[in-house]
Amino acid sequence: MSEQHAVLRYISPGTWALVEPLFSDKGKKVLATLIDFVENDVIPNEELYHSQIPTDPSKRWKSTPPVLETLKSRAKQLGLWNLWLSGGEFQYLAGGQGGGLTNLEYAVMAEIMGHSSIIAAQATNCSAPDTGNMEVLARFGTQQQKDKYLFSLLNGETRSSFSMTEFGIASSDATNLKNTTATISGDKVTLSGHKWWISGAGDPRNAVHIVLAITDPSNPSPHKRYSLVLVEPKQQGVEIVRPMMVMGYDDAPEGHCEVKYNNVKVDVETGIVGGRAGLGRGFEIIQARLGPGRLHHCMRSIGVANRALDLLLLRVTDPVRKTFGKRLHEHGTVVADIAHSRAEIDQARLLVLAAARQIDKHGAKGALKEIGLAKFTVPTVALKVVDRAMQVHGAEGISQDQPLAYMYGSLRTLRYADGPDEVHIQQIGKKELKRAEELRTRAGYKPNAGAKAKL
Repeated sequence: MSEQHAVLRYISPGTWALVEPLFSDKGKKVLATLIDFVENDVIPNEELYHSQIPTDPSKRWKSTPPVLETLKSRAKQLGLWNLWLSGGEFQYLAGGQGGGLTNLEYAVMAEIMGHSSIIAAQATNCSAPDTGNMEVLARFGTQQQKDKYLFSLLNGETRSSFSMTEFGIASSDATNLKNTTATISGDKVTLSGHKWWISGAGDPRNAVHIVLAITDPSNPSPHKRYSLVLVEPKQQGVEIVRPMMVMGYDDAPEGHCEVKYNNVKVDVETGIVGGRAGLGRGFEIIQARLGPGRLHHCMRSIGVANRALDLLLLRVTDPVRKTFGKRLHEHGTVVADIAHSRAEIDQARLLVLAAARQIDKHGAKGALKEIGLAKFTVPTVALKVVDRAMQVHGAEGISQDQPLAYMYGSLRTLRYADGPDEVHIQQIGKKELKRAEELRTRAGYKPNAGAKAKL
């Protein structure tokens, strides 16, 4: 039966043979349904989706494409809603919603969504930053906070933002964050600060910003100085300054915005994630949020790269496209690009699947190495593949007539998002160096004396 599964149109039989035994019957059925949905509902509506975003700057941020709601309704009917939610404790905390899939099962499904990364994830309520924010609220929010924010997010009625990166601050070291403060006086909190690259802040559906702010600046532990503050975008003092552009794309109607918080007032119990008990737990909470979220980006990136390779293959086999008397696929350099792209995508996928499996077995904290490896490897691999596809398309590859330039801009952003590559590379390198002493012992090395390796 496995050889007949629709997923074999996307991944190799060898890879499917590795993961199929770890898929439940339900997981296989959901995967087949998702593939059909992406192929026959989502991708055919991409052009309509983009055409329904107004070109008038004054209107781009005031509505969402109507076709998206149609696709969301269809996804709900098909049981393709909140697939990112794992089973067990988290599913219970989220009110029993979600497909109860494993992270490994979801990894394959997220790759399929990546073939139409803008629309498919939104249509199934599996898009960032909402997934991470729902996880924060489900795991750490009070019941009142869940009632107010979580369940509308789970139902796809609202959107949200995670407000962390600060304007003018080297935010790759999160302990540097200092220009956003939440001053507490009795039961009241006053929030002031200047953030940017806040995803989803321009969306008219946005109902809450989760803002990382300093609440205890004198705490001797830099990781206990911060708390997460819940702010509604229409509150007095919230100023959406402008949408930031990624290589010329504004990502309307969601956007990645510059935001100022000018003396925004909230209550401690309702405005601090977890209430008063959540004070000083900001770093602890965001680490729980970032692990799976980092991997979700990687999962979808594999799908983006695969679609780019598909576009490359269509281009080079087009009989109209000839250079120097040959069709494009008859040039050796093109054939080599195809081979390298296939190998790199398949390698990157295995990194993602290994990380997903490790999360299933040991939780996100037990999979930090695997997540880190995927985090700094997958976007770079996907960028290479997209770049090759752009090259064979010539000038069209960098134009609005192909999705490749947008893919490239989005993937390039991921090399910064949720921690830049350099941070994860340093962490993995240091972990590997810890193995050196054991290796020296096994090899027979002694201090200040040479020895031949015996590994």
